[in-house]
Amino acid sequence: MVTRWLRGLAVPAALVGMLGVAGLAFGRLYSDPLAARLFVGAAAGAVTVSVAARRLPSATVAPLSVLGLAGYTLLAVRLTAAASHLGGPLSRLTVDALANGVPRVLTAMIPIEPQPDTVGVPVVATWLAGLAGGELALRGRRTLLACLPPGLLYASVLYVVGPNAERVLWQPLCFAGFAAVALAVSARNGNDDAVPELTGAQRAALRVRVAAGTAAGLAGTLALVAVVAPPVAHGVGRHPADPRRYVTPPQQDILDESPLVRLSGWALGPDQRLFDVRLSGGAGGETRIRLAVLSDYDGVTWRVGATYRPAGRVLAGPRATGDRTAPVTQRITIDELDGRLVPAAAVPERIDGARVSFDQASGTIAIPEGLRPGLGYTVVSRAPKIDVNLLPSAGAPSGPTVARFMRVGSDAPKEMQQLGQKLAEGNPTPYARAQAIEQFLAEHYRLVSDAPSGHAYPNLTFFLFGPPGGGGQRGTSEQFAAAFAVLGRLVGLPTRVVVGFRVRPGSPTVRGADALAWPEVLFDGVGWVAFNPLPQPDTRPRPVEDDFKPRPEQSTPPPSTAPPPSVAPSSAAPSRSASAAAVAAGPPVGTLVAVTGIFGVPVLCVALIVLLRRSQRRRRLYEGDPPGRVLGAWREVLDALRLAGRPPPPHLAPTEVADHAARVVAAPPGLRPAAPDLAELAGLVNAVAFAPCSVPPGGSFPGGSSPGGSFPGGSSPGGVPPGGVEPAQAELAAAQATAYIADLRARRPWWRWLLWSADPRPVWWARRNHR
Repeated sequence: MVTRWLRGLAVPAALVGMLGVAGLAFGRLYSDPLAARLFVGAAAGAVTVSVAARRLPSATVAPLSVLGLAGYTLLAVRLTAAASHLGGPLSRLTVDALANGVPRVLTAMIPIEPQPDTVGVPVVATWLAGLAGGELALRGRRTLLACLPPGLLYASVLYVVGPNAERVLWQPLCFAGFAAVALAVSARNGNDDAVPELTGAQRAALRVRVAAGTAAGLAGTLALVAVVAPPVAHGVGRHPADPRRYVTPPQQDILDESPLVRLSGWALGPDQRLFDVRLSGGAGGETRIRLAVLSDYDGVTWRVGATYRPAGRVLAGPRATGDRTAPVTQRITIDELDGRLVPAAAVPERIDGARVSFDQASGTIAIPEGLRPGLGYTVVSRAPKIDVNLLPSAGAPSGPTVARFMRVGSDAPKEMQQLGQKLAEGNPTPYARAQAIEQFLAEHYRLVSDAPSGHAYPNLTFFLFGPPGGGGQRGTSEQFAAAFAVLGRLVGLPTRVVVGFRVRPGSPTVRGADALAWPEVLFDGVGWVAFNPLPQPDTRPRPVEDDFKPRPEQSTPPPSTAPPPSVAPSSAAPSRSASAAAVAAGPPVGTLVAVTGIFGVPVLCVALIVLLRRSQRRRRLYEGDPPGRVLGAWREVLDALRLAGRPPPPHLAPTEVADHAARVVAAPPGLRPAAPDLAELAGLVNAVAFAPCSVPPGGSFPGGSSPGGSFPGGSSPGGVPPGGVEPAQAELAAAQATAYIADLRARRPWWRWLLWSADPRPVWWARRNHR
């Protein structure tokens, strides 16, 4: 009895083991073992609920398991929120974790910190896989099928992990071992339920069948291994695909992508309080706080070119060469600094107090929600140590890994190329070329705070070679850093530009005057080294020597006074004939057709619209019986009001429409002549509307309104009998409509007056009403 009870628990334990292996494999992406513990706990909880409810009706298992899942998810959210110091209501954190869990996991920086939004979805997936496997094994007695949910979960985990974790051999072996135990135990239990009373012949036949089945299964397994093993073994050494590269993290706007353009604004507001910083640790002295590292240049703009991924408190920055300096702790409180980029000293390793996104390549931090006054956070940074003794002999790296640090966009100006070549002369090593560029900029140019922003090629060319009296050869740190970086790339140096701030000793407040940019150069075996091309304070720049100025363009030599060499008549004749043929041929036929099509088709379209409009007016005003011409004149007035942008409301009667039309063309006395009165035309329209059979049954009144009301004495305004309209009255209606439309058109702006007859909308309105 005890043995059978233990066998009954072996299958659930094996399912928990398989799900636990999947949870441990996924936990390798996280920075804390809390995530793996939560995944294993979800597996154990789901299978335990299925075991406890195996005697209950099947309809009760799913609700009980969902309740257990809800409670366990809330527990996981609470534990991870407390571990990551996240505040807020538990309900809001849970909803956010479930709604945004998948994109957060796929875009988060590795190692991922266990937070509600990074563990919520994996916990739910593990629980559901445990529920499906437990029900298939315990209630359905389909052990092989029950191994499918844990297998799918494990395969999904391996795909998501991809190349982001080291290979671990014991985990897949344990997964296969747990599956084998579950299958073996279920097979043994099935044999116990068999009928024991078998004869000797039956037992012998059963043994033969089992042996034959085992042999066939073994042969099939060996054949499958022989077919599958070579491609699997060949693919073991390959780099697995990373699904994270198919998910694009949120991008920044232009001010956050290129904060270099903000330096001139900060320079003009030197007393603006940007943020406060308190430092502890480090070597003392002036500290530089980075805002962004700009690596990409296209000839117009320096950009960060970063891939920001959601990060926890631990920031895995760019891999440093050699040792690092002592940690520097910065307690920063934001004041008037805006944007999404987060200031921090290089290279940040940990941040507390804010949920950020991080670019591992450059070490740039961003807050997707943006900075706000009063935001406080703590950053711990450790910069790489620079061995200055290695710089004179260090080389400059090359190849695809540093190609982005060598691009100069479109063709660089020849003046800058000449200057770069001149500065590189006599400086064979990369460090000597970098020093030559630094010294040249510091000695020959002036640092000012009122220089306009800009670091495109035209701006840098004017900064380097423009006349000093006209604003050239002066700029902010934006121009100095950008010019150094571009000249460095032109002489083969991998460069980038950093935007940041000075933190002066004893002054915790960082102001606009402390903002600056500086260039950095990459050296083999040393790493990124900062340079300072800014001139020293209170120094007068030296004039730029003639050797460094742009070389004048080669002028065309004057024509020679000697007579041209004689040409044989036989050789001159073909040239004259070819010239005559070219002149006679004229422009190519294709060019004439293209020009005619470009300019002729629009002209033809406009002419066609004008003809259609005139034909429509002629039919309305001068063709047909008098009642139809009156209605046509009224439609012309309504179309004109629509063209003028002042259509009457559809519920107005004709006399009210006439008042509306009079207000449209109303003007102060003395400025314009009085507009034509449409009262008589409105009366004629009312007469037509009241005339028998003048409007089709179910038809609508022109303009969409009903005549409304009757007239005293059985007549309508204008003295028109209800029975019809005379030809003279139709001509009067046409004259009033024409005069009113001309006056309305004359009051339009000149360009609308010009396009009035070419507007195709009245033709379309007429066709739509006709349909």
